[in-house]
Amino acid sequence: MADRIKTSYRFSKSFYDDALTRSKWWSRLYFKLLWGDVDDVEIAHRLLASIPDDFNGTLLDVPVGTAVFTVEKYSRMKQADITCLDYSLDMLEQAKSRLGEAKVSNAKTMQGDVGALPFEDNTFDIALCMNGFHVFPDKDKAHAEIRRVLKPGGKLLACHYIAGEMKTADWLAKTVMTRMGWFTPPFDTADDIKHRLEPYYDIIDFHVEGAMLSYHATKR
Repeated sequence: MADRIKTSYRFSKSFYDDALTRSKWWSRLYFKLLWGDVDDVEIAHRLLASIPDDFNGTLLDVPVGTAVFTVEKYSRMKQADITCLDYSLDMLEQAKSRLGEAKVSNAKTMQGDVGALPFEDNTFDIALCMNGFHVFPDKDKAHAEIRRVLKPGGKLLACHYIAGEMKTADWLAKTVMTRMGWFTPPFDTADDIKHRLEPYYDIIDFHVEGAMLSYHATKR
């Protein structure tokens, strides 16, 4: 499974940014079929807007992907200590290059597995996880590890695909996206995520839009 994920993101690195940012006609069609009438770019910007530009704590971005959504925000967060982690070295190479071109000197990139994060307990003030949980092979470990490295009072900001909201999206997730290695079942529903969060977090925001869920939760 791990090798399949690496291969899939190596294959997609030439068109990954175009797909995520809806900059091509085919990417707009793809996301309409997958998410419905939802602007995933706006959702990403909304999550990032909840982080002050003068934030001076520690932030974990996992998976960072190519940093296409975050580089502009990070360029304004001069006082933050940012760690960008991804399993795919191909994604990381693009993220490192993009952050370097933007002269973001306070963000370090590193390869790693969200199911075994190489950090001490209670390390980060914020964990940002955009388009990650539908990819992670072991959802239980991913949630547990992110929770472990978050400080008490730390924020989890996330958005990802959820099952059970749109038949078209569910079909695409199970057939096309899983077969390509971009998504990894089993997939959580909105209720599944609430059950994962409620024992450990105070849920601040929780939005279902099409087949996309976004949320802001604070660790107790």
